[in-house]
Amino acid sequence: MRAPNAVDFWRGFALATIFINHIPGIFLERYSFRHYSLSDAAELFVLLAGVALRYVSNSLAKEPMSAAVYRLAGRALTIYFAQLVITAIAIAILAGGAKALDQPYILQWNNAAAIFEDPVNAHIGLALLRYQLGFFDILPLYVVLMAMGPSIAIIDRYAPRLLLPLSFALYVYTLATGLNLPTWPVEGAWYFSPFAWQFIFILGFVLSGPRGYQSWSPRVKKILFWLAGIQTLVGGGLALAGIAPDPSALPDPKLFFVFDKTYLSPALCLHALALACFFMGAFKYIDRFARPLVGYLALLGRNSLHVFCAGSLLSLTGQIVRYRFNGRFEIDVVVILVGWTVMGVVAWLSEWRKRHAVARAQRLASA
Repeated sequence: MRAPNAVDFWRGFALATIFINHIPGIFLERYSFRHYSLSDAAELFVLLAGVALRYVSNSLAKEPMSAAVYRLAGRALTIYFAQLVITAIAIAILAGGAKALDQPYILQWNNAAAIFEDPVNAHIGLALLRYQLGFFDILPLYVVLMAMGPSIAIIDRYAPRLLLPLSFALYVYTLATGLNLPTWPVEGAWYFSPFAWQFIFILGFVLSGPRGYQSWSPRVKKILFWLAGIQTLVGGGLALAGIAPDPSALPDPKLFFVFDKTYLSPALCLHALALACFFMGAFKYIDRFARPLVGYLALLGRNSLHVFCAGSLLSLTGQIVRYRFNGRFEIDVVVILVGWTVMGVVAWLSEWRKRHAVARAQRLASA
């Protein structure tokens, strides 16, 4: 397996942070960087998912376009099935928690009430990704973004200069119109509008390309590192002070000016880019002084899908455990340690399985 690098490390950091953020009230959640930043781990995760798509696209560069499209479409299907599986397990966890604790109220947690009150329509909605449990709404976004993967790869191969302008045009149109996907049977809209979030995904893809961040001179990278650090501090100051634009005083379309998560408003997008740039520059210092931490988080990042699925289910389990023990501090510590340990074990098992499969293929080839 590849050695730890900045992308894997920060993907792992995002996964570990998302696990904490998905357990409301846990003591460490109040110290996660989303409270000190305009953007949080979700933006970082999606940006780095775009970088990961670039790596996959590069590995397919010498294959026929049809083979690349097949591989990328298969990846989108894998993520779709993962969403269905973890959602089914999450429903079972909620039902088991409600039964074990004799608390029917748990069946209403995280937007789950429709599953038990209107199961026919709710299951259709789950299969169509139009109905999503709370805290299980990132993978549906990822499914849509990866479903765009074949189109992204085609444009990048034959007309690469068009990719970012087309993405930006869709982003601007979304901010101007509030374009989003509807939910059903619970009326509403997706928490993450894929039409807006595709922009930061494609930014990650483009910035990791042949003319992207790695091709820039060390001097330019150093200047960007310090500028990004300043921007990160400014965004953190605004978040800490609770300063945000007053929507009633803003001109239309307001999504260009407010700090809106669903539509990834420009202030959040810009801050996420600055944060990512600063983080990338800081990796070499972290790697120098915290090798065990780097190794652990890079392990998570290299196996992001398996770890994300496990982390989502562990977060939900942590919610129920905290409810049972009234959110006691020592229980929070146990939940965090067990959660991060199990995520690490899942990542290790995933890599062990890959190594075993490669070794077996090599033995068969040499037989």
